[in-house]
Amino acid sequence: QVQLVESGGGLVQSGGSLRLSCAASGSIFRVSSMGWYRQAPGKQRELVAGFNSGGHAYYADFVKGRFTVSRDAARNTVSLQMNSLKPEDTAVYYCKIGLQTSFYSNWDDYWGQGTQVTVSS
Repeated sequence: QVQLVESGGGLVQSGGSLRLSCAASGSIFRVSSMGWYRQAPGKQRELVAGFNSGGHAYYADFVKGRFTVSRDAARNTVSLQMNSLKPEDTAVYYCKIGLQTSFYSNWDDYWGQGTQVTVSS
């Protein structure tokens, strides 16, 4: 069983900072992509930032210059440092990790449980 555990969400004032972390554990053979998504009330889930299978970071335009994604491949973790937060950043944030559980398995996506980020004005 593979489990993704997220932490770091909370309530912060506009302009403040939060750091989200996501750790995967269990039967993990190899990790490909790692990233963060968010979903606000009444909106579809959208990509925030992450790493592709080549290890290159990418960001949605609306967070460039404010958010920084980092990874620790050896520990199967991905983090999201969020600075200069705005009320429109309020959402549930989900991490997603693509991985194999063995050399013979398919590449599958695994999702964290989500963590609430609320930014007050």
